[in-house]
Amino acid sequence: MAGHEQHYIMPRAQFDKPVKVLIVVSPYYKDIADNMVAGAVAEIEAAGGTYDVIQVPGALEIPTAIGISDRASNFDGYVALGCVIRGETTHYDTVCNDSSRAIQLLGLQGLCIGNGILTVENRTQAEVRADPKDQNKGGGAAAAALHLIALGRKWGAQTKGVGFKARSDAIILAETSNGPKNA
Repeated sequence: MAGHEQHYIMPRAQFDKPVKVLIVVSPYYKDIADNMVAGAVAEIEAAGGTYDVIQVPGALEIPTAIGISDRASNFDGYVALGCVIRGETTHYDTVCNDSSRAIQLLGLQGLCIGNGILTVENRTQAEVRADPKDQNKGGGAAAAALHLIALGRKWGAQTKGVGFKARSDAIILAETSNGPKNA
């Protein structure tokens, strides 16, 4: 067990325009989830952001909820919070791996997500990591999302000036003199 190793914490992200974050939490272990949400909320508010919180049944549903939200709402980023404690079966491995993989795939599509789904061996480990006054993994996940939002805003308007870019309002399928041109 590593204990409390010292590690570098980046300065808080700063914004010139308001930022809105969705916290998606699985309250399967409600006391753990509540502490993580408290840490995330404190970090978002400290950065001047606003937030909404939604609950889903388990860690596997968190990426799906983020994907639905991305298609149907206007959040700048997401904080994924939950806790998976190792049990007696391999279900632990499935939940840990699949939730993490799905969140990573969403991130590779351009979503700004801080992954705060704890994967621990026992409840004591979870309690220490969830505590906003101790390891504060909820706050850390919110900080990660905020840094990604800031990075996206920094580079969002830049283009490399090469290649082809579809018009923002439609995808052109084929240009002909008769028939619709847009999909």
